[in-house]
Parts: sequence; structure tokens; C-alpha cells
Amino acid sequence: MGAVGALGLTAIPAAFAAPSATAVIAEVYGGGGNSGATLVRDFVELGNAGSAAYDLSGYSVQYLPGSPSASSQWQVTALSGSVAPGGRYLVAEGAGSGGTTALPTADATGSVAMSATSGTLALVAGTTALTCKTAADCAAAPNIVDLVGYGSALVREGGGPATGASNTASVARTASLADTDDNATDLASGTPSPVNSAGESPDSGDGGDGGGGEEPTEPGALRVHDIQGTTRLSPLTGQTVTRVPGIVTGVRTSGSKGYWIQDPQADSDPRTGEGVFVYTGSANPTVAVGDSVLVTGKVTEYYPSSTSQSVTEITGPTATVLSGGNALPEAVTLDASTVPDAYVPTAGGGSIDALPLEPAVYALDFYEALEGSRVQASDPRVVGATTEYDEVWVTVKPEESPTVRGGTLYSAYNQPNTGRMKVMSLDTANALPKANVGDELSGTTSGPLDYASFGGYTLQATQLGTYVDNGLKAEKTRRQKGDELAVATYNVENLDALDSQEKFDRLAEGVAVSLSSPDIVTLEEIQDDNGATNDGTVTSEATLTRFTDAIRTAGGPRYQWRYVAPENNQDGGEPGGNIRQVFLFNPKRVSFTDRTGADPATPTTATGVVKTRKGAQLTYSPGRINPTSDAWGSSRKPLVGEFVFHGEQVFVIANHFGSKGGDQPLHGRYQEPTRSSETKRQEQAAEVNAFVKSLLKADKNVKAVVLGDLNDFEFSQTMTALTDGKALKPLISTLPAAERYTYVYDGNSQTLDHILTSPAVTHFDYDVVHINAEFADQASDHDPQIVRIDVGRCRRN
Repeated sequence: MGAVGALGLTAIPAAFAAPSATAVIAEVYGGGGNSGATLVRDFVELGNAGSAAYDLSGYSVQYLPGSPSASSQWQVTALSGSVAPGGRYLVAEGAGSGGTTALPTADATGSVAMSATSGTLALVAGTTALTCKTAADCAAAPNIVDLVGYGSALVREGGGPATGASNTASVARTASLADTDDNATDLASGTPSPVNSAGESPDSGDGGDGGGGEEPTEPGALRVHDIQGTTRLSPLTGQTVTRVPGIVTGVRTSGSKGYWIQDPQADSDPRTGEGVFVYTGSANPTVAVGDSVLVTGKVTEYYPSSTSQSVTEITGPTATVLSGGNALPEAVTLDASTVPDAYVPTAGGGSIDALPLEPAVYALDFYEALEGSRVQASDPRVVGATTEYDEVWVTVKPEESPTVRGGTLYSAYNQPNTGRMKVMSLDTANALPKANVGDELSGTTSGPLDYASFGGYTLQATQLGTYVDNGLKAEKTRRQKGDELAVATYNVENLDALDSQEKFDRLAEGVAVSLSSPDIVTLEEIQDDNGATNDGTVTSEATLTRFTDAIRTAGGPRYQWRYVAPENNQDGGEPGGNIRQVFLFNPKRVSFTDRTGADPATPTTATGVVKTRKGAQLTYSPGRINPTSDAWGSSRKPLVGEFVFHGEQVFVIANHFGSKGGDQPLHGRYQEPTRSSETKRQEQAAEVNAFVKSLLKADKNVKAVVLGDLNDFEFSQTMTALTDGKALKPLISTLPAAERYTYVYDGNSQTLDHILTSPAVTHFDYDVVHINAEFADQASDHDPQIVRIDVGRCRRN
């Protein structure tokens, strides 16, 4: 391939240009650590056939599976330095569990687990992952300097890929580094022969751990606290550190595999952590807790997501075990006396990565200074139930914002609750219990402190406290009196006709028993009759038939229903699912007023309000609020209906506002976090508010109930927009503060579902019925709620 990138030149060649006389991929080996292999890890060797050094600053080596799928991604290993004329440059990649011989000291280190038999490697001018997945598309990529496909790789140069790669064989160019832009011609299989920029090979006696001499047993010059530094980013990022000493404090053999080491000889600076994670890629760690080790590898900052904080890691490691069974460094206690009350410094919405840590001032700085180190909590209370991902949330500050049922209340943006901590278990013999909010892990829970994109700082427990079930019970609300109109809302989490009978039965029990059979129930996330099957189906008749039958079986009434079917795939949610809001109503207690309008209604037909001698009246019932407004793009349109109860007219508006997807996390590196999704919900709230005002204009004494999953908090600007002009009263504010929640997320009990009423609704009894959000075993992730209105006593001025 052509390559123009030597020092002093800036032009980048077109891929698959004239054969290169400078930088090429000289050798590829993906069998490292596999069965029968001698070498312990994969590698890519670059060569320079030119007469001048080839600068690799800002370059990368990238790997793609031999038969890429739609979800396959190029995996990137960044490079630095240069390739000397006539020289080699060694890139170490993923390690396996086999092999006996280490590579010579690598010039760059990644963690890509390459296939031994089929794959594609590219030398790229840049570090952004490639997107091409065919030979033709990659041929057109101007930043590809050289490319090698081997085995049965679909992406390759020339007539075919290089052949013969295996657990024991690499594919390599000849010593001349000849390049004709035909992989099958240019590379042949043979014994792997990695050489680094110093000219060292595995059997040269220099570099690596496999040179045949005694492994060094003296620590290198750097310690873990030198790696961690005084900010969130290591001052040694990108550098290779040698023989870093530590005691293994935890081992992870699934997911992101690796182990934690901690230096028992701490320095005096509370900002510089003494623990660090050693990432072993696809290979299971071969060390054990209590081992004293010396670790050599490359320091990297791993970002689990684009908005998260990073995890400082040592990657591409080689380790020397000096001894086993050593005492572990003392764990730092997490409690109200050690964890600061202030949450995080602010950077005006920017990154806090480079800010000096202040662990005595901010909780996130305190946790960051302990990243990778052993921590412990005594008798922590569960504030977020065990999830399907084997994680549970606890609080190390039991007196911080407690709810009445044992959770931790999220009541303001500036009160995120610093004592919340996610716990996962590294002890495969003792899995996490199925714990509910209010339960306890009695005694000591301890282990290294990790960080993840979902949930932030995580105690990876090597020791779990004893599970104590404190007996949290699902609630049941009282039945409405004869003269009370009971209106409830329930998010049934993507219910469709193909779901299991168990799901239908549990949700039905929530309506018939827990909610005591309300007169009207607004449902969110009712899907169409075949769920996620994306075939244009939009009706929900089969779904609702199964659900109302299940309610009847559970002891509830024979509900009827009304809804407006959405346009296919226009209301957000799961593709093909066509979620919508639905009215269920008990015809023996309340009647629905159907209004079809002058013309047949469609999903884009807007209902309006007409003033009559008897008060307000809808033009379409059921109808939708301004469905063509940009506010409702890819989102559920509000469903409006007229009901009559004991001769009194009541308007009900069922809502499911846009999700919080895309918002930056509380624990992320951008502070204050941007809540970009709020803009859409504020627009939606303004639409609903305007509609309620039109009802009030037609009848100032109108009885209206606005309810549903609003996906926002009672203290948000969404609620400010929805209640503008005192058009609506949020009923959540009528409860004692410790009871204001309908949902639990990351250990914070919070309010996303709401019921609001117009000013004329003066006599009511409101209840959030906790049956799901606090429990490990859930029918839905939302709790339903209900308002019982004494319609006859509500004022008419």
C-alpha cells in the first residue's frame, strides 16, 4: 500500500494506493495465550522500509473481525513514537491464559483479543475508529496507511487474505517488507517472531518476562499513588510502568476481567490513591487475593461511556508473584463521618477531570481518591433493590434523606445524596441476595472501589455482610367510597399480547387488588397486538382483551377501554411496539362520553374544547392534544377523554412524556450535568397546560385530572411549565416529604409519575401505592398512584 507519513511530510495516502516503500504492517499474530501457543499474547509488528524515520504520533492500529456483523466495531490501539528506517515497532495486544513466553517490551500496548485464524488489521493515520466493513469501502478510506486481512477475512488487500494463521503461526512479510497490495502474495505463515524497536525478540535475553533469565523481584521506581496522581487523570497516562508493587485485593473473572492491587505503604497525600485496576482483557487473571505482585504494563484512562468519569488502569500487564497469602491493606470506612456532604465540584458544565481532588470537601472527590482501594461499610441499608444485573444499592449514611419505607429520597438537584453506593459481589460462592429497599447487609461489606457508567462508584465486594430481610410489604390502597370517583395511573412497562400470562396476572393484581379496582385507570406503555414485531400493526385490542380478562380473574370489574391508535413507529418506545396511553373504565361506576367529531378522527387529528351552556366539551373524545406539534415528535401524544360520574362531567388527560435518555449522569465528569431531555418535556408540559387553560376558559369550574408518567421530578421546570398560571395542582406535594416518590433509580427514591388536578377539585384523597419500585421482584419498574375525588363536594363558583 502507498504510505506518505515520514517525518516532514503531511499528506496522507489514499488507501490501496501504490505499494508502500515506508511503513507497513510487517507481521500479525492472534494466537497468543491460546492452546498450543508459546507466546502469551497477540501482537502486531510494524516495519519501515524507508530511509527516514516514520512518525506514528496520532496513529493507531485497528482490528476488525474477519466476518464483521452489523454490530462489529473496529477496536483501536493508539500509537506514539516512530519507526526507525529499516526498524520494527511492536504492538502488544490481548493476552490468553496459555503460553509460556512473554513478548519483548512492547512499543505500544492494547488489549484487543484478536482471532488466531481470521481478522483484519489496519495501520491508520488517526485514532478515530474506522467505519468501513467491506474491502471496497476500506479501499476508499483515505486515512488507512496499510491493511492486512488474514485467514478468511472479508476486508483485505488484493485477491485474497494472507493464509495459514493459527494458534502457533503468524502471517508476516519477508525481510524486505515488500508490499504489492495483495495480502495473499505479500504475507506468508510461519513461526511468530515479534521484534520491538530496540531489536529485542523473545529469545534475545532482553525485555519481557520470557527472556530466559531470572524475573526481577525488586519494585520499580513508581508506586500506585504516582500512577493515580492528584486529579482524576493519571499523570502517567500512555506510559509503560515497570514492576509496580501491590497486594492483590480483588479478582474479577467476568465482564471486564482483571484484578485490583493496592500498595500497603501509603503516602501522606489523601488525594493520591493507593489502589488501581489491572485489566487483563479476555484472559482470566492468574493471580489470587493476597498475592504480593510486581506489575508491568501501560497506564490508560478507560471511559465506560462518553459522559462518565474514567477508570485509571494498567493494561497489557505482566505480573510477577512474589508471595501469596499476605494480609490485605486496611479498608477505609465509608460512613457519615468520612463521606463529605457536598457532592461534587462544578466546572460550569465542563469536565472536572483536570480539577485537583478535594476529598475532604466533595464526596465524588473522596470516592475518586479511593478508586481501586479497599473500602468498607458497616450494616449498610438497602436503598435500591437487587437488579437483574446483580447489583444492589445501599446507603452508608442511614440518616441521609430517609423515606418512610427505608429508601433515600431525591428531593432536589442539589441534594443527590452522597451516601449512596452500588454494591456488586466478586465472591462467586456468595451471590448477592434478592434484597428489597429497607433490608440490610449486617456486619461488614468490603472490597475494592470501582467505577461504572451505570451507577458510578461501586463497591466490588470480596466480603458481603449478612443479609437481613426487614420484611418490606407491598401496599394496598383502600377501596373508594360510593360517592368517590377513583382515578389511577399505572405504567405497565411495554405490555403486549405476546407477553407471558404471569406478567398479565401480576399487573392485573396491581389494578384489582393493590389499587382496589379504580373507576378509571390510565395505562402507559400499552403496546400493539404483536409487540416489537415491526410489521405495521397498531391496534391493541388483543393486548387489552388479555389484560382486562386477567383483571376480571383477579377479582376486578369488567373494564371497557378507549384509546387512539398511533401512527406506526411515530410515538417512540420500542421499534414496532407502538406504545400508547389507554383509558380503562368500569361502566358500572362511570360512563365514557364518545365524541367522533364532524370528520373521522385520525392519529393526527387534534381534539379541541368547545364552550356550551353546560360547560366545556371536547370535539373528539377520546382525542389527542395537538398531535402534529413538534413537542410530540417521536413521543406519546396525550390522550383526552370525557367521563360522567354521578351526573358530574370529568375530563381526564393521560400522559407519557419523553424519556430522560441522553441526560448526563449525576456522577459523570461533566458538572453540572446537562439535562438535555428536559427541553422536550417542558414543551410537552406547555402543550398540556395550554389545553387545560382552554378547558378552564370554557368552564372555570371544570374538573380535570392530568396524570401519567411525566418522566420528571416535582421540582423540575417541566412541572413549573405544566402548572403555569395555577392551572393545575400537583398532588405529590400534598404528601409528607418522605412519601414523595414513585420510582427508584441508582438508590434515589424519586417522583416520575404524577397526578395533577384543576382548581375545582378541592376534595380528594391521594395515594402512591408502593408495589414495584422498591422490590427486587417487580411487575413494573413504576409504582401506580390513585386519587379518590368527592365530586359532589368539589366547589362550583
